[in-house]
Amino acid sequence: MNAKTGKIKAAMLGAALTLGAAPQAMAEGMDYETVSDLLHLVINSDRTVYTRMIVNRLANEEGVIKASEHFIDDKALVLPAQMFRFGAEMVAEETDAFSYSLLSLWPINKQNAPATPLEEEGLTFVAENPGENFYGEEELGGTTYFTAVYADVAVAAACTSCHNDHKDSPRTDFEGGDVMGGVVIRIPIDG
Repeated sequence: MNAKTGKIKAAMLGAALTLGAAPQAMAEGMDYETVSDLLHLVINSDRTVYTRMIVNRLANEEGVIKASEHFIDDKALVLPAQMFRFGAEMVAEETDAFSYSLLSLWPINKQNAPATPLEEEGLTFVAENPGENFYGEEELGGTTYFTAVYADVAVAAACTSCHNDHKDSPRTDFEGGDVMGGVVIRIPIDG
């Protein structure tokens, strides 16, 4: 299989997985790491496109409209982190085959801080090991989960300026390409 065919197949599978087909993929012999990697490919691609082509272009480069955490009151664009959360909440309403969240060791919103020891370990690992992902298992509420953590990297000036300029940001020295947090994907492991 050539690289283009492989990417198309991965994107199609990733799209199927986002629709709740993770258990079927596992039944067909895909391991949890591969499934979570494909889910992340779709999630990260959508997040990057929204950040670069919508928020950064319209708010930072062209100044057409601003992006704001108070987007309704301000008649502004939804921030990339909020768009991410809205998507994760919508997926959670549709399936329990997997979940995902955006967390950080330096969260502006405290609800986005690590809540489990494995989240803390994974976020620390991806921050200290650029380009590497973190995988582990944890038990939450009586269910064992495969948990993967992927670096969330500042892909545009919109990322760094938002975090560096926010009054509640515990870190204000982010630069392009810095790890700002992590995407956490959880898949329940069948007993």
